[in-house]
This record gives sequence, structure tokens and C-alpha cells, in this order.
Amino acid sequence: MQTGIQPLSFGRRAKDQAVRALVYLAFAIAIVPLVSVLWLVVKNGLKRFDLEFLTHSMRNIGARDAGGGAYHAIIGTLEQVLLASLIAVPIGLLTAVYLVEYGNGRRLSRFISFFVDIMTGVPSIVAGLFVLAFWILVLGMPFSGFAGALSLSILMMPVVVRSTEEMLRLVPNELREASYALGVPKWRTIVKVVLPTAFTGIVTGVMLAVARVAGETAPLLLTVFFTDSINEDPFNGPQMGLPLYVFGQSSLPQDIAIDRAWTGALTLILIVMLLNLVARLISWWRSPAKRG
Repeated sequence: MQTGIQPLSFGRRAKDQAVRALVYLAFAIAIVPLVSVLWLVVKNGLKRFDLEFLTHSMRNIGARDAGGGAYHAIIGTLEQVLLASLIAVPIGLLTAVYLVEYGNGRRLSRFISFFVDIMTGVPSIVAGLFVLAFWILVLGMPFSGFAGALSLSILMMPVVVRSTEEMLRLVPNELREASYALGVPKWRTIVKVVLPTAFTGIVTGVMLAVARVAGETAPLLLTVFFTDSINEDPFNGPQMGLPLYVFGQSSLPQDIAIDRAWTGALTLILIVMLLNLVARLISWWRSPAKRG
């Protein structure tokens, strides 16, 4: 009598190889546009990627003038994304904790989930219009980097909520039950067991949200406005951002301005990649396996 696993028949092997080839083909087709975009940005952006570009603004630099840089836009983007993260991440994290740990079957949780789904599909320009209408026109606040951060936080919140919610649901219930069996309160179980276990996935979700809003232009057009000068105060006066910088330079017909736009796009990609790298290092350092 034969025992063990029988080898695959010729037909099944052929089907397996065909499906595997289709998967590889689909991956290649999907990766071609990404590689093409990265190649174009790197190829054209390196022309002006120098110390002057990273340390100078566009103050007193005309469209036809050589030189100038995006220092004012880099500062603006970093401050706006940081402020948006400080607003959206705590709210999104607490919302996800409520939905997973406390809101099972409750009407309020269904209400919150419904509006999170709606916010996920809100166009970015609508978020900018909301902040423009309420914060600037109704309350009379000035155009500022903080106003732009408010609009970006609206776009970040649903991404943080959904990604954190999925990571919390992946935490085994056995860990919660073991903590409860030791007499640990629920809130302490969430803080000491659930959140540390899902920490790596939560950080990944936050970085997805950051990448989602870092390149947004429409909300900033309506809330931040344009400036060629360095403004390190995000709460007072117009403040440039890299998406606005790329948009403004690319709309000019001069080749010098187009080169600055490509370099601005390259700088934005590098900033997002650097933030992702830092987040990966933090999540690796704070992971339960590393601490154990």
C-alpha cells in the first residue's frame, strides 16, 4: 500500500506553472508605471539637487533667473505634516480602540464606522474647502500652515482609523483573556498588551496616512496660499509646501522652473522615504520580540 503525499499530476503542475506565470506577469505590469515614474523623477530631479536648492528659498528669484531653492517649501511641508499627524493620529488611534475594544454591537460604533467610511472617500479639495469656509472665512483666521494641517488631518484620520482597527483585530483574543485572568483592568490590558502587540502595524498605517497627505496640493492651495519667503511659523501667514512649490514651478514655461519642479518632486519622495525608514526603525526597536 502506498503512503505519503502523491506527486502532482502533469495537468495540475501545468496549471500551477501557468497561474504562477500570470502572477509574475501581473506584478511586472503593475511595477512598470512605478519604476517609470521614479526613473523620470530621479533623472530630471538630479539636475538641481544640490546644496543651494536645499538651503535657499525663492525670494527675489524670478521665473527666468537661475538658482533659488525649496528650503521654504521643505520647512513648510515638514511642519504641516507634523501638525496634521499630531491632530489625526491620537484621534484616529483612540477611535480605533473604541471601535474594536468597546464598541462591539453598539449604535455609536456603527455611526462612527459609517462616517469613517464617508471620510475615506472625501476628495481632498473638499477638505480644503471645509477649512477655508469654516476656519478662514467664518472664524476669520489667516492663511497659514496650521490651516493646511487641519485640512490634511481630515484626510489622515480615516486612514489611521481603518489601518489601526485592522491591526487591533489581528491581536489574538487569548492575549486579552490571559491578561484579564490575572486581574488586569481592561484599559491597562489595552495599553500594555494590545497596543504594543499591534505597534508595528499601527506605525505602518500611520506612515501610509503620512504618505497619503504629503503630496496633496488642492487643500494647500485653499488654506496655505503661496509665498516665496521662508516662514517658520505655521500659525501666522502664508507658508509654502513642496506640493505647492512643484505645482507653481511646473506651471511656468521656463526650463529653469521646470527643473526646479522636478527637483522639488524628488525632494518630496526622499522625505517620505526617509520618514518611512525612521518609522521602520522605531517599530523594530519597540517591537515586543526585540524587547523580549
